[in-house]
Amino acid sequence: MRKFLNCKSGFAEQMVWQTDCWVSVVQPTPEDVRYLTDELLIPQAFLSDIEDVDERPRMETEDGWTLMILRIPYRNMHDDIPFITVPLGIVMNENCLVTICHYETDMLPDFLIYMRRKGLEVRNNWDLLFRLFLSSSVWYLKSLKQLNNQSRAVEKELERSIQNAELQRLLKIEKSLVFFITSLRGNDNLLIKLKMLKSQRQYFDLELVEDVEIELRQAQDTSRIYSDILSGTMDAFASVISNNLNVIMKRMTAISLLLMIPTLIASLYGMNIRNGLEEAPYGMWLIVVISVLLSVVIFGLFKRKKWL
Repeated sequence: MRKFLNCKSGFAEQMVWQTDCWVSVVQPTPEDVRYLTDELLIPQAFLSDIEDVDERPRMETEDGWTLMILRIPYRNMHDDIPFITVPLGIVMNENCLVTICHYETDMLPDFLIYMRRKGLEVRNNWDLLFRLFLSSSVWYLKSLKQLNNQSRAVEKELERSIQNAELQRLLKIEKSLVFFITSLRGNDNLLIKLKMLKSQRQYFDLELVEDVEIELRQAQDTSRIYSDILSGTMDAFASVISNNLNVIMKRMTAISLLLMIPTLIASLYGMNIRNGLEEAPYGMWLIVVISVLLSVVIFGLFKRKKWL
């Protein structure tokens, strides 16, 4: 699906491409691919690179087009890992800017709503590029907050659990953080390359570039902090689970010992030998009293040593 958005008219949607239009392509169909290659003459190699889910952030130039691949966060609805990152391809030349993403993310619709609500306009393609860069960093921070809230909820469950399910959930959250850290590092390298383009620097909004850099650094620092905290939390709770299991086993062993005392006494007096209580009218009750007394004594000893 492709849209033509006029950057000079509040990102109003157009029927066909015009000057100052941003071409947004999400989950491209074969017809969209033919339009990009036949009408806009975008190199096929660029489209293949964008389609690769593992493609790293980079910049490349061919046939007058410049390709920039940006990694953006994506809520993963088809796997247990809550968030992954996917490539957003930005292909531009002097007159046209095209964004291509093979996943339907929340970032691009939110970006449009924000730009329209604020009434912001872009002066050129580089301005739009850096605003998309800024939006991706903001969405990383939003996703990190959600991951942090999920990890806190799992931690509360872990405090009273001896199962591995909660630790596995934390492990999946940690995988998301690893994806974020790797992608943000790649985006940072891409930003450094963009800042080194001396021939295009005259078109840059320096304040906007500085905002992008600040948000990107904040997202990197936050993801690393959350990852370090989560790693320490997983190690601590693994020890807590092991300790909880040891406490349960200790209590079960103490209960087994308490039950073993009356069993042992009954076994001794139940042997087919003379023991002096065969004819006693209250022999059974005497054995019961002795068993109970010994069990009470052992129970008090265990309580004193805090084994129960």
